[in-house]
Amino acid sequence: MTRLASHRRQFLIKLLVGTVTTVTALIVGKRLPQAAETVVPVNSTQQPSVDMSKQRYAFVVDVNKCIGCGNCVKACTEENFVPEGDYRTWVERYAVTQTGDIHVDSPKGAIDSFPPLDAEITKQTRWTAFIPKLCNHCQNAPCIQACPVGATFRAPGGFVLVDPKHCIGCGYCIQACPFGARFFNRETQMADKCTWCYHRIVKGLLPACVTVCPTGSRTFGDLNSTDSIVAKVFHEDKWQELKPAMHTKSACFYLGLPRQVV
Repeated sequence: MTRLASHRRQFLIKLLVGTVTTVTALIVGKRLPQAAETVVPVNSTQQPSVDMSKQRYAFVVDVNKCIGCGNCVKACTEENFVPEGDYRTWVERYAVTQTGDIHVDSPKGAIDSFPPLDAEITKQTRWTAFIPKLCNHCQNAPCIQACPVGATFRAPGGFVLVDPKHCIGCGYCIQACPFGARFFNRETQMADKCTWCYHRIVKGLLPACVTVCPTGSRTFGDLNSTDSIVAKVFHEDKWQELKPAMHTKSACFYLGLPRQVV
């Protein structure tokens, strides 16, 4: 085993035993229905019973259900200690006018929801939609290919993660992501992004954003599980993905995604 591979294994083990403390009591309460019931305590040396190698996780966003409340952004920020002004997940508002003009805004990532549209835009608006965005954990992830030191890698279960011990903060992965899902963390001086709350998943918990969504717009689960909602969506519904022409094989599926969304 190479030194990098050995360190990466240790890095994942540390995440598996819960080195990140859950900060929101409401979030802690909900669990993955298809994951093991055993929850490994923070600071425990026991490895969790969730066998990530047998899972193939995916995310579903139902645009028709999103109300732009911003609860997901708040929960993500608190759970993952995201610096102010940066966002691992965010929500965009699309307003399409009668003439086909498209107005897109996302004030503070929608962490405080959205203000009313400008009066002139409102008069001309044909329809509006709220579009949640986050890392797509692509199977053909450009960020993995762009990283010169192998700091960005794929973990068991389909997660695309950043190894903080090897990230040099060059920003190549940030530029390579076609979805704008990565940012430079000014506090850590490294690339940062949504991990689907990996530290929660390995303990049998749902991503923080999923637990606080009041309408069920966000769903997370195992594609290999017949009981999983995301598996049923994948096999039965007409889902879409962002920028399909990029052939990244996104693991984030959208329902009701307007064609105007990029």
